[in-house]
Amino acid sequence: MTSPAAALRTPTFRVLTAGWALTNFADSVLVLILAVWVTDLTGSAALGGATFAALGVPALAAPLLGRLADRVSRRRMLVWTYLGGGLVLVPLLFVTQAGHVGVVYVVTVLYATVAYVTAACQSGLLKDLLPDEALGHANGRLAAIDQVFRIAMPVLGAAVYAWSGPAPLVLAAIAAFGVSALVFAGVRLAESSPDDEAPAGFRADASEGFRYLFSTPPLAGMTTAILWAMAAVGLVNAVAFAILDHLGLSAALLGPLTALQGVAGLAAGLLAGRLMLRLGRPRVFALGLLGLAVGLVPLLGSWVVPAVLGMGVVGFTVTSAVIAYVTERQVLTPARLQGRVGAASHVVLNLPGVLVTLAGAAALAVVDHRVLVAVNVAVCLVCGLFALRLRAPATSPD
Repeated sequence: MTSPAAALRTPTFRVLTAGWALTNFADSVLVLILAVWVTDLTGSAALGGATFAALGVPALAAPLLGRLADRVSRRRMLVWTYLGGGLVLVPLLFVTQAGHVGVVYVVTVLYATVAYVTAACQSGLLKDLLPDEALGHANGRLAAIDQVFRIAMPVLGAAVYAWSGPAPLVLAAIAAFGVSALVFAGVRLAESSPDDEAPAGFRADASEGFRYLFSTPPLAGMTTAILWAMAAVGLVNAVAFAILDHLGLSAALLGPLTALQGVAGLAAGLLAGRLMLRLGRPRVFALGLLGLAVGLVPLLGSWVVPAVLGMGVVGFTVTSAVIAYVTERQVLTPARLQGRVGAASHVVLNLPGVLVTLAGAAALAVVDHRVLVAVNVAVCLVCGLFALRLRAPATSPD
């Protein structure tokens, strides 16, 4: 049997990794800058913050995108998506005044859609290319790449924007999407046959990914647990500035603390594959959620060093839990459903946090932030203890 590390050394996987790295760069380079840009154009922080809501809109289309990914060549779908992703950014080069903000919002929604298409297609392509034993290592490597950009992009993007405005960043994203399209157009990969079963109706077909997630053991329990845990993380995001103020730290330090989380997440990406082989995916998942609860505890206090260390623990554990969850989902999902289930899980991992962040920001006006952090700790602790009871099935589906 080929070792997981050897499976990742194939030319095809290396090419795919390079393509997804470029896509990750393109996906992330403008995320924060769009909000800053709108704020500068309009003088309104509220309008700038609305770009983050626009980034969440494509979640509504995730079931449709997943359905499409299961019925066409996923590689070709990525090629056309990355070409389209580059083209939709072109209008940003002509935005120069507050009256053009509507263009920025429309482009933001289309730009964010690319990540959902990648989520719908990536899972199936990896499943076709790699043995199940190597999927954890592959997801860990891709997560590590994601964390690298999470560390670098806020600093690099802000520096470029301050020096010469948004145009160089827009051009860089366009170029990265274009090269990604060329990479996926040139790679050769034996894909599983598209799902040719007669549709049961749009609603039933599009929702099949969610039904599979919430009905397949142990995936159902893992999905429920991570949905609540990601919502809890969203609540922490909502009170981030209140936590810094309570610790006596400047709001400007949020960037370095986020980078610290990214470094810890990078370490998790490099180690998660080995941990899953040793402990099993459900156990790594459960320990990740329990570790998340532990990492949040120091945020209840007033001591800076434990709080900073706790943020590092959060970065490591939440990344480990997500990698274990994504890998379990890939292993247990039949090839014909990879797109729908992958898109559905992307919604589970992202949408609850966005919604709870908005609710938490409103609750902060009437509730002390430590109460909200305590709620987070309790939710993650319960989710982790629940997940400890989950066990992997003896075999995976064909």
